[in-house]
Amino acid sequence: MKTEVIRAQDRGAKRRAVAVLDAGSLVAFPTDTVYGLAAYPWNQEAVQRLYHVKRRPKELPIPLLLSDAAEIDRVAMFAGPCRDLPERFWPGGLTLVLPKKASVPDAVSDRPTVAVRVPDLDLTRDLIRRAGGVLAVTSANLSGASSPVTAQEVEAQLGGRISLILDGGPCQEGIPSTILDCSVSPPLLLRRGAISEADLRAVVGAMRLA
Repeated sequence: MKTEVIRAQDRGAKRRAVAVLDAGSLVAFPTDTVYGLAAYPWNQEAVQRLYHVKRRPKELPIPLLLSDAAEIDRVAMFAGPCRDLPERFWPGGLTLVLPKKASVPDAVSDRPTVAVRVPDLDLTRDLIRRAGGVLAVTSANLSGASSPVTAQEVEAQLGGRISLILDGGPCQEGIPSTILDCSVSPPLLLRRGAISEADLRAVVGAMRLA
């Protein structure tokens, strides 16, 4: 497979990316943290391809990126103090693990939960919006390798394995999102990242550390 690389600012670039996703193939693009690799969550073969290309362990669910916070009602449910987190930190580098709705395919998460986030980059949110508001997205790297912050780093790891890389320049943050499990009480901090523990505690109060 030859991996196509196009500049995000080129005319028709986003339309091309959506067409590739529609065809069940994978697209890499920048987010506010690192480059992500996306598939349609409702397409089981595309999600399986995402696992295969990344060599991602099957027991690790795929997060969902949303175009805006309103999309969360399609895929997950809120409870307790975590309900205030999207207003405070989205768009931004906070991934929330929440009880999933029946609409989320087992191919994305075979657990009772799903991880969701709204990225703080206009390019990314616009692309997700054009693709229907929800995409299954994980970092655009081989499992266990460093997370890429440029299109060139994506190509070095995944060139010839994916259909399209949308080159939007280097990611500004370069730090993976913080992951907070809000399906348990008190919430459980699974990964430190772009949002500090202190800022989370200011909203949710008590919090456990993994």
